[in-house]
Amino acid sequence: MTKRDIAAVLEEIAFLLELKGENPFKVKAYATGARVIESLPEEPAVLVQKGILRNVKGIGQTLEGTVTELVTTGRSTVYEELKAAFPASLLDMATIPGLGPKKLKAIYDQLGISTVGELEYACIENRLVGLQGFGQKTQEKILAGIRQYKRRQGFHLYANVIEEAESILAAVRGTPGVAHADHAGEIRRRCEVVQGIAVVVAGGEPWDLVEALAGIPDVTQVNVESEMNRITARSPQGLSVVVMLIDRANYGWELLKATGNAEHVEALTQRLQARGAPVGGETEEAIYAAAGLPYIPPELREGHGEIELAESGRLPVLLEPGQIQGVFHTHTIYSDGSATLEQMVEATRSLGYRYIGISDHSQSAFYANGLKEDRIRAQQAEIAAVQKKFPDVRIFKGIEADILVDGAMDYPDEVLATFDFVIASVHSRFNLSEEDQTRRICRALANPYVTMLGHSTGRLLLSRDGYRVDMRQVLDAAATHGKIVEINANPHRLDLDWRLCGYAKEKGVKFSINPDAHSTEGLADVPFGVNVARKGGVTAQDVVNTQPVEAITASLQAIRSRAIKV
Repeated sequence: MTKRDIAAVLEEIAFLLELKGENPFKVKAYATGARVIESLPEEPAVLVQKGILRNVKGIGQTLEGTVTELVTTGRSTVYEELKAAFPASLLDMATIPGLGPKKLKAIYDQLGISTVGELEYACIENRLVGLQGFGQKTQEKILAGIRQYKRRQGFHLYANVIEEAESILAAVRGTPGVAHADHAGEIRRRCEVVQGIAVVVAGGEPWDLVEALAGIPDVTQVNVESEMNRITARSPQGLSVVVMLIDRANYGWELLKATGNAEHVEALTQRLQARGAPVGGETEEAIYAAAGLPYIPPELREGHGEIELAESGRLPVLLEPGQIQGVFHTHTIYSDGSATLEQMVEATRSLGYRYIGISDHSQSAFYANGLKEDRIRAQQAEIAAVQKKFPDVRIFKGIEADILVDGAMDYPDEVLATFDFVIASVHSRFNLSEEDQTRRICRALANPYVTMLGHSTGRLLLSRDGYRVDMRQVLDAAATHGKIVEINANPHRLDLDWRLCGYAKEKGVKFSINPDAHSTEGLADVPFGVNVARKGGVTAQDVVNTQPVEAITASLQAIRSRAIKV
């Protein structure tokens, strides 16, 4: 098991212990242990093998035993006993936004509710308001969380499934007789969330493909349909897998149809029919040519005017991952990151980037160990020292500054002036009205020391809806004040939404593809942000961190110098 797997088990043990009403110190020990394990510079298995796991601060005898058991057997007796103490459906309830262990325990103990359906009905019947510590607003939040939970059932983050999707495609392509095989559906369009894995294949025998899929670890329920042209299975994470066997002569059309989306395919079909062209073909390129269009990349095929753009010759040349020269929005152990400044810089260099922008949390983010002014000075001194050790990677001094409720920044201007760049982000008061939230963010964008807007809607995919905000008005403000808007590449955020990129481009807003990295591993999330940019029709010229060091340095300085203070 990896450190992330082990940390996830420890977190759930802490949750279950609290749900059971165990000693708070025991609960805290497991919760702390989860954070310690995830921040280790190496895998726990290495420390177990060396017999030095106990030397790690925060790992006591009990935790050492649990982690060792997980490493050596892949299971935990403590974890299994705790899970057995509660209905499995109760653990499903634990994933509902806004429902922590204390509230869940009260609902289970006092109302006997153990399923999401029972809880929803209880909310509708207004039964939760009678519990101590609950009120009408709490009940409404739980009901909203249930509806959010039900919406996301069957959906998965693209980043969480692409690895297993690639392994399935590789197995199909490696099957004897296969001439062509490609991803289709949401994965090929690089949607932020997906429901299943679809592969289109030409050539190969059905039973050979069945054998190839069955040979992938943890792929289950492999079946071939009676017509012998579809194979279905379940991926290791439980996603539906469909492999479509296609005739080579019509491979391009079947791939195009399976890729979607439906609006795009319908519009293209009508165009082909209007031109008297055959609805079919061996390659997608030939089909688009028959429709009088250039090839349209799969990411753009969403029925958002891409055919009209192609027809008028305005189809953008999309951003490529290799065009990103450096990264902004990275965190270190100065706030809530798990890696040192030097480790983050070294990882940046190993990924081939030429610069990194360090932006730990500001002082109001007490939950994230935000930086007071004395710690800002200490970090900036360390940046100067580390810069000498890494002359080939430019380190920009930055901060992710909280936007306060009135739109002011978290530091006075004289402190903000010490940074090379400032990311302004909302981390609190998500429940403001749309008007107040919009005014708040627009005021922040008017600050002359703000460089870019971070995760502009605050959404967490499949977990939390964004706050209410008029994003067009926010993008107008960004354009007026010459600010960059972040495309946050963290797979849980992917914020700015790709659907807003076109409007931002029209207004002249520039983007930065930022990993929001809290570890060295998080730096590798940049390609997920590139996916968002590509879906939004973003080009390399629209993205500031495609610039080399000298140009991005000048751009950051220019943003500050031309900002309008109101």
